[in-house]
Amino acid sequence: MHLFDLHCDTLYRSVMENKGLLKNDFQISLQKGKKFDSWVECFAVWISDDLTGQEASDFFDNAIRNFKEEQNLNSGYIKQIYDINEYQKENSNGKCAAILTLEGSKALNGDLNKVSYMKECGVKAITLTWNGDCDIGSGCKVLNPVGLTQFGKDVISLMNEYSIIPDVSHASDKLFYDVVNFSKKPIIATHSNSRKLCNNVRNLTDDQFKIIRSMNGIVGINFCKDFLNSNDNANFLDIRKHVEHFLSLSGEKTLCIGSDFDGADMPECIKDIESILSLYDYFLDCGYERSLLDDIFFNNAYNFFMNY
Repeated sequence: MHLFDLHCDTLYRSVMENKGLLKNDFQISLQKGKKFDSWVECFAVWISDDLTGQEASDFFDNAIRNFKEEQNLNSGYIKQIYDINEYQKENSNGKCAAILTLEGSKALNGDLNKVSYMKECGVKAITLTWNGDCDIGSGCKVLNPVGLTQFGKDVISLMNEYSIIPDVSHASDKLFYDVVNFSKKPIIATHSNSRKLCNNVRNLTDDQFKIIRSMNGIVGINFCKDFLNSNDNANFLDIRKHVEHFLSLSGEKTLCIGSDFDGADMPECIKDIESILSLYDYFLDCGYERSLLDDIFFNNAYNFFMNY
């Protein structure tokens, strides 16, 4: 099968734990990814809310150096792509086509020039906030959130100009609606589920999902057990329930995978990236058409990036 995963925190773990991407005890390794016929992975540079602006910028730079070193060490396994059109070449070589993203705009350190720097580094999407406040606006766990600041508006304008995708996973509701009203290009939620099924602020309301769909954006199903149900016993059925709910909202061309591997607690049935093979087979056994599954697990994300 083919996999396009919109979000993982494996690069962050690689930096923090000084372990390589080829073979490790993470949920994602380049060796494990060899099980797929083709594989596009979005590697996020996660910026913790605890970091100051300069510390956040320095951490991003350190992560970029690590990412380049890992590619040099494992050139037969991974290649960063700056344009989705490069995917076919790297796929034919059996490599992971790696897309760089940023999770948390504190790495901009209040400097609009950093947006063009992100473009040069190959960042294709920016998760605008993590859970707290930043210069752009408020994350989902801020008690009295603000929406898009003037700096945030300037950042979104530049992101639109540079074709860097705004990601509203982790955004507060107030920030979400400001972003959709201001952005001239589609937005995405790389790793968020249905709030109607699991009442967690990290998840999307039906209205928010419909807005992203209407903008021709995409939404990645997150495997974090806390976002699947509130009982701490999530399984494949819970993932299926979220998929079916979004499909009931006409999300056939909107739904994708946004695993959150190496950044969240997973159900026992999701041990690592290889478990996605079993998940795909589970959906087949439940009567899902292979064509729909191929859209969810790969084509929808691929087509979105092709047209952005």
